[in-house]
Amino acid sequence: MGKLQKKGERGSSTNYITRTQAVKKLQLTLPDFRKICILKGIYPHEPKKKRKLAKGSSAPKTFYYVKDIQYLAHEPLLEKFSETKVFVKKVKKALGRGELDAVQRARDQKPQYTLDHIVKERYPSFADALKDLDDALCLVFLFSTMPRQGRVQPGIINKCRILAVEFMHYVIAAKCVKRMFVSIKGIYVQVEIDGNDISWIIPHQFTTPPPSNIDFRVMLSFLEIYTTILGFVNFKLYSTLNLVYPPKALEEVFTEKSAVYYGDDIYRERLESLNIKLAAVDKDEDDEDLDEELLTGDESLEDMKKQREEEENFRHLFKDCKFFLGREVPREILALAIRSLGGQVSWSSDTGVASTYDETDPEITHQIVDRPSQSHQFLSRCYVQPQWIFDSINQRKLLAVDDYVAGCILPPHLSPFVNKNSYMPPEQVELLGRSNNEEAGEEEPTPTTQLTSEEKKLAIMAMPKKRKALYNKMVYSNKKASSAVNKLKRKRDELDKTKSKKAAIE
Repeated sequence: MGKLQKKGERGSSTNYITRTQAVKKLQLTLPDFRKICILKGIYPHEPKKKRKLAKGSSAPKTFYYVKDIQYLAHEPLLEKFSETKVFVKKVKKALGRGELDAVQRARDQKPQYTLDHIVKERYPSFADALKDLDDALCLVFLFSTMPRQGRVQPGIINKCRILAVEFMHYVIAAKCVKRMFVSIKGIYVQVEIDGNDISWIIPHQFTTPPPSNIDFRVMLSFLEIYTTILGFVNFKLYSTLNLVYPPKALEEVFTEKSAVYYGDDIYRERLESLNIKLAAVDKDEDDEDLDEELLTGDESLEDMKKQREEEENFRHLFKDCKFFLGREVPREILALAIRSLGGQVSWSSDTGVASTYDETDPEITHQIVDRPSQSHQFLSRCYVQPQWIFDSINQRKLLAVDDYVAGCILPPHLSPFVNKNSYMPPEQVELLGRSNNEEAGEEEPTPTTQLTSEEKKLAIMAMPKKRKALYNKMVYSNKKASSAVNKLKRKRDELDKTKSKKAAIE
C-alpha cells in the first residue's frame, strides 16, 4: 500500500507562498522585504485557485513563487540589512545614554552596500538595460526637480540631477532626438539609441511640494536601483562616443581651472546649461568610405542609403539656424531640442551662465519669445514662439514661421505619439494626409468581417473555453477603445459648435 499523500504537499499549492510566510522565512521586516523585492525585480503573482490556496478564506492575500523566495534567501544584501538593524540599535542606545562620542563612532562604521551585482544579474547585456530605461529616466528626472527642503535628502536630489544632465549631454552629442511633445504633465521626449526607442517625461521647470499621501520609501527603493542602472548606462553611452566620463568641458571653450565635474559650482552650472562642448578621448580615425561603397549597386541598398541620408538631414535640422532665447521661455528643454539637432543657442548673460553670444549678434536667425510684443525688434531675424521648435521636430522639417509669430494664436500642438486606432483631431488627419473615411477609429477589414452573423456565432460557439474567454476580452477592449474615441469626437463636435455660435454672434 502506497504512502498517503497529505493535503498541500503536492500540486500548485507548493508553488506559492504568502507574503507573511516569506517575511518570516527571510527574517525581515515588511519594509525591508518590499525593498529587496524591488531591487531584485521580484513581484507577486496571482494563482489560478487563490481561494483554495488560502484554505477557503476570502481575506486578501499576496502570493509569491516559492522559487523566488528561495532565490532571495541567498542574496548578500540580507546580511547588510541585518547589520543595519544592529547599527540602528547601537545609535539609539548611545543617544539614550547621551554618549555622543559613541554615536559618532557608530555612524562612522555605518554599513554600506552597492547594487552593482544586482544590475549585472538583471541586465546581462547593454540592450536589456536600454529596453528598461524608460521608467528609470522618468523617476530620475522627477526627483531631480524635487525641493531641497522636504522628505527627500538633498544628496539624492543632487545625484539625480547629475545623472539627468549627463544623459541630456549624451542626447545632444549623439543627436538622437526623434519626438517632443509638451503636455500639462511635462515634456515628453523620445530618443533612439541603438535601435531602441526610449521615451520619458521631463517635468516643467518649477518646484512643486511633494504630496503627503505617497509612500516615498517605495519610490526611493525604485530610485536606488534606477540611479545605479543609469550610471552604468551613461558610462557605456559616453564610451561609445569616445567622450570623457564624468563629462568635462573642452579647455578652449572655458579656460577656468574647473575641469572636474563635481568641483566648482559655477562650472557645474555651465554643464547644467547644456550649452558647452564636452571633451573627447583621443581616437584613431576610421575609414568611413567602406560603408558608402557597400551601399551602391542594389535597389534595397539604395533605399537604405536614401533613408540614411534622410535621417542624417533630420539630425542637422537646425544646422543653419542661430537662436536666441528670451528670459521668459524654458531654457533647458529648448537648449536640448536645438543643440541635439545641430543648432546654436544662447541667451542673455543676466539670466544664466554659458551664454555664447549676445542679443545684438547680427547672425541670429530666430529669437524665441513668449510675449505678445517686444520693446525692440531686429528686422534681420524671426520672432517665434517656443511651439515652433517642437512642431518642427515632430514634422521633421522647418515649418513656416507665419503661424508662430509672437503674439498670434498658435495652431494646435498635436501629439506625435498616436496610434492608428486612437482618436485623431481633424488637424492631425489633415496633417497625415488621410481621408475622412479613415479618420481615427475605423478598423481595417479583416477576414472575420467576411463571415455572416450566423457563421460568426457558430465559430464562437465552437471555440474552446480558454480561447472564448480571450476572444471576449479582446472584444471588450476594442469596444472600450472605440467608446473612448467616440467620446472625444463628441467633445470636439460640441466645441466646434460653440465656437461657430460665438463667431456668429460677434
